[in-house]
Amino acid sequence: MNVVLWLLLAVPLAGALLLAAGRRLVPDAAVTAVGAVVGGVTLALAVVLAAAFDYGAAHRVQFETDVAWIPAIDVRWHLGLDGISVPMVLLTALLAFLCLLYTTRIAPEAGRTRGLVALVFLLEVGMLGTFVAFDLIVFFLFFEVVLIPMWFVIAGWGDPHDGPGRRRAATTFILYTLLGSAVMLLGFLLVYAGAGTFDLTELAAGGGRGIAHGTQVLAAVAIGLGLAVKSPMWPLHSWLPDAHAKAPTIGSVLLAGVLLKMGTYGFVRVWLPVVPDGARAVAPYLAGLATVGILYGALACLRQGELKRLIAYSSVGHMGFVLLGIATLTPVGVNGALFAGVAHGLITGLLFFLAGAIKDRHGTGDLVRLGGGLYSRMPRLAGLFVFGAVASLGLPGLAGFWGEMLAMFGAFQPAASLGRTTYLVLMVLAGLGTVLTAAYFLVLVRRLCQGADTIGPSLATARDVTVVEVVAWAPLVLLTLVLGLYPRAVLAITEPAVQVLVGR
Repeated sequence: MNVVLWLLLAVPLAGALLLAAGRRLVPDAAVTAVGAVVGGVTLALAVVLAAAFDYGAAHRVQFETDVAWIPAIDVRWHLGLDGISVPMVLLTALLAFLCLLYTTRIAPEAGRTRGLVALVFLLEVGMLGTFVAFDLIVFFLFFEVVLIPMWFVIAGWGDPHDGPGRRRAATTFILYTLLGSAVMLLGFLLVYAGAGTFDLTELAAGGGRGIAHGTQVLAAVAIGLGLAVKSPMWPLHSWLPDAHAKAPTIGSVLLAGVLLKMGTYGFVRVWLPVVPDGARAVAPYLAGLATVGILYGALACLRQGELKRLIAYSSVGHMGFVLLGIATLTPVGVNGALFAGVAHGLITGLLFFLAGAIKDRHGTGDLVRLGGGLYSRMPRLAGLFVFGAVASLGLPGLAGFWGEMLAMFGAFQPAASLGRTTYLVLMVLAGLGTVLTAAYFLVLVRRLCQGADTIGPSLATARDVTVVEVVAWAPLVLLTLVLGLYPRAVLAITEPAVQVLVGR
């Protein structure tokens, strides 16, 4: 199975190189079909790995490759899977495949589909590599690989009516994330200076041994800042709304569905086990900022007049719950955070697909110009949008409910080293955030979907959901239902690994 894990990274990379080779190997007419096939093979490899995974030993690294790469500083090419990695690998492979499938019939107006598909392959390599890396430097390299492709996706294939705006949004995204990554790298070097290794399994097993308390706090702050930018945590979130508003549909899906999870995954994979003393010192501040993000995201959504920006701000709130769960330093909270990350990837990925479809059909995402009456114009599209909205607001029985509830349970009884009174206050404020979340989604549904059709015959193309859209969106709807009714499908995988990491 080690070979399968290598193929998981090699197949999309080979796909990108194949498309870059030119029209002789892959004619323009076959680019999207090749994209869908390569994406499907990568997803199949992820499923094979998940099927062969030993869930009774989910706390151990499996399918492991561990070879020396830069011996002078003990950097190792250390890859593998454990219970924390498996759900993220499956989510990444699924969303990348659905995006590639979507482009077979619905490509951005900018054209140049060959370049877009190749960039999606490169994004997939970086995202998958981040979730299977067990060396800090290798983790950092994969973490950075996604930045340049995403810049080109936003700047080159974003809003066709706002070239300067999409380039500005792409540049803001890359400047924020590069600065955060530079600070995070300083944290990694502090860890190496104390522990003498970059290997994540050794560092986690040592539980911060050899790293002085003050150094751990500094490293926790530096690493946390770098990861918080990608998460994104308030007030480091300001790159996100413009990036989503200007990105093409598949760019928004991958950005919200996977790239944001790279930050929160890093908190669980690196921050908690590598610098535990530092994490305990910083956790209350992380929890406080996460809670501010929950409230800020909800209040910002109530004021938004553009559909994709509204969904982007909703991500700030939802990721606040993920960070709050991590900041409780408890198995309940961390498991809830991991589950909420997977659920957010499915639900917000669906919402951005739907928002893109609405914007493509109407030529705008402005809620005033979109008007009401989507039920009358496009009943199937409206029904799917309502499903995504109620899933995102946390309706019990759907995937959005469990992660946020477990995060608040973790805040109700945080780790013994943390102040319970503070976390109880934060839990109450986070609960208020769930009420505000329900409010803005219900207002959005009433405003966009209900009432009389305010556009009517003036809409040139009033087509409802197409076949390729049904195929691309159905897995997200189905998984949102399945995980809402059976959350153990994810929690049983993550719990053994989380128990070991938090216990250490």
